[in-house]
Amino acid sequence: MEQSGLKFLVVGAGAIGGITAALLKKNGTDVEIVCKYDDYASYISEKGIDIKGACGEFTVKIPAYGSIEQVKEKKDIILLATKATDMMEVIAPVVSLLNKEGFIISLQNGICEDKLASVAGKGRVIGCVTGFGATMETRGKLVMTSKGDFILGYMDRVSDDFLFCIAEILSSVVPVKTTDNILGHLWAKLIINSCITSLGAVCGLYLGKMLLVGKVRKIFIEIVREAVRVADSMKINIEVFGDRLDFKKFLMGKGIYYDLHRHLLLLVIGFKYRKLKSSSLQSLERDKLTEIDYLNGYIVTNALITGVPVPVNTYIVNMIHQIEQKKRDITVFNFDDPFFDSFN
Repeated sequence: MEQSGLKFLVVGAGAIGGITAALLKKNGTDVEIVCKYDDYASYISEKGIDIKGACGEFTVKIPAYGSIEQVKEKKDIILLATKATDMMEVIAPVVSLLNKEGFIISLQNGICEDKLASVAGKGRVIGCVTGFGATMETRGKLVMTSKGDFILGYMDRVSDDFLFCIAEILSSVVPVKTTDNILGHLWAKLIINSCITSLGAVCGLYLGKMLLVGKVRKIFIEIVREAVRVADSMKINIEVFGDRLDFKKFLMGKGIYYDLHRHLLLLVIGFKYRKLKSSSLQSLERDKLTEIDYLNGYIVTNALITGVPVPVNTYIVNMIHQIEQKKRDITVFNFDDPFFDSFN
């Protein structure tokens, strides 16, 4: 594929998708964006998106559409930034918009690459870990809340010059790393999200207060332990998360000394990110579905395939589905459920 003049499309104009598209456009990339509504698309095209935070402050107009079907020409790279819960609705029209040698890159939470590949083909999906934080203050006003990076890798082969070209273009958004073990990086982020995001949705607490509770820290550790067992059974080499958290080392050792070390590390994480609010909790507060099936649910699905027992992850998935169905409240007292008695 010709590596100059690539045409990009971002599908999803939330915080991550909007900021990605805005920074690409600001730096001269041929990019368009798909929103969920025609009026918002008109707003972005005519008035632009206001960006501030860790990436600076600016406003940029981007050609925008209210649906995928309105996009006029095929694209070389489509960045999928919808909620994972909306993915199945958009996969088919997204694939139809790809040029013959085009690629889809998922910027979503959880591991969505499998389902994308089932429709587009494994050779047309580039795996991606999105490491920066973002939020939408109001429609059209987005904030990059924390710096981070993208990690890119093919699902079925080693890195090549074209991947390096994509990495260079996306580096106008945040720094980009390439890898030949994208599944290992995706699993590392999956594990941390399955702990922080999902437990936050169960109890309704910010991360700092949540990790002050010893019982929650024990549940956190068990979610990690089950997830690592599943990855091991799939022969996936889990990478170090954020170049700091090595899950294998985190679980290493038995006894009071090792348990104390694990709990102290979680207390440090809780203090450092004490104001972090679970994205799944925010979805529930807006009466939206969470992405639980692509987080702990992904662990459970693969555990069923490999025969690895994952009772804690299974129970967390069921609890959050009950919350979505209004059969259970969001409260810290959910951890008093008899299922968690062994964590006292």
